[in-house]
Amino acid sequence: MAAETSSIPVVDFAAWSSDASLEQRKTIAHKLIEACQNVGFVYITNHHVSPERLAQAFEWSKKLFDLKLEQKMLAPHPSGFTVHRGYSWPGLEKVSNVMGDEDNTADLTKNLRQISDVKESYEIGSEDNKDQPNQWLPEDVLPGFREFMLNFYWECHETAMSMMSAMALGVGLDDENHFVPAHPGHNNQLRLLHYPPVPAANIESQTSTRMGAHSDWGSITMLFQDDCGGLQIENPNKSGEFIDVPPLKDAVVMNVGDLMMRWSNDTLKSSVHRVTLPPKQDHFTGDERMTRARYSIPYFVGPEGPTIVECLPSCIDENHPVKYEPIRWNDYMLMRASMHYEAPPEAAAVRSN
Repeated sequence: MAAETSSIPVVDFAAWSSDASLEQRKTIAHKLIEACQNVGFVYITNHHVSPERLAQAFEWSKKLFDLKLEQKMLAPHPSGFTVHRGYSWPGLEKVSNVMGDEDNTADLTKNLRQISDVKESYEIGSEDNKDQPNQWLPEDVLPGFREFMLNFYWECHETAMSMMSAMALGVGLDDENHFVPAHPGHNNQLRLLHYPPVPAANIESQTSTRMGAHSDWGSITMLFQDDCGGLQIENPNKSGEFIDVPPLKDAVVMNVGDLMMRWSNDTLKSSVHRVTLPPKQDHFTGDERMTRARYSIPYFVGPEGPTIVECLPSCIDENHPVKYEPIRWNDYMLMRASMHYEAPPEAAAVRSN
């Protein structure tokens, strides 16, 4: 259904610092929780990742995706869905909100892939996560890329932890009893995304997509986007209708993930979102209307793999009984990943095409 335009809440994090009073922190925390309860998406301004660093990150991303395919394929996404690192070429990943099981996963993934996602990405994580080893390009292919991205990864983690701390305070948890310590940063994911130009008619006719409707798996996601647009969230008041999330300069879009919704016993909302045609930013190649290229940088925050996620005591009472059984994060992550990637994709065949 055609999207309507609506404002997304904005929360200013300028006062969230070690010098801030408890009342200052509570004010920010309550605004953040209100946004996460009602919409699940929120713009965060003054989030402590400087505009200069963001500009550098987008410059590096563009340099990466401007490389020739054979250069990018020097750090390919590993076969299958258990490791999510390195370069994913267009068509490798198919994003959806479909859940699979051992009996029907193969058939579901085959059906979903009849419509391809037209995007490419590069995933980066902590060097200390041995279960998700990074896949780096040779240094001489893109000198300085590895060093910058690892530093940027940990800068994003620090910013994310300020948001997680605010959420903990907002749902009534003290510093000794909340989910923040479960997130030391080694199971997060920094993702560089590029949506190359595609015929607009292909998106309109749904013969291809940019990124299909889905919710994020983890605790929270921070998203930095360029000025292209195209991000939408499902209207919280009307299923099937989508609302634009236009770029807001130097702001980060923060959204609640599935784990945080489970942790909070549905106090906080994990919203379905998608990437579609950018508004009024297409151009023509001959007689064919093409979309603009879009770049974005999401940062997915997740707990350590063995973490058991169960409803927080502060989110349970007589009117709000427990909605979810405890679940191990790694198990949930693999269940969701199995629907995004074939098991295993024929990477060698793709490289030869």
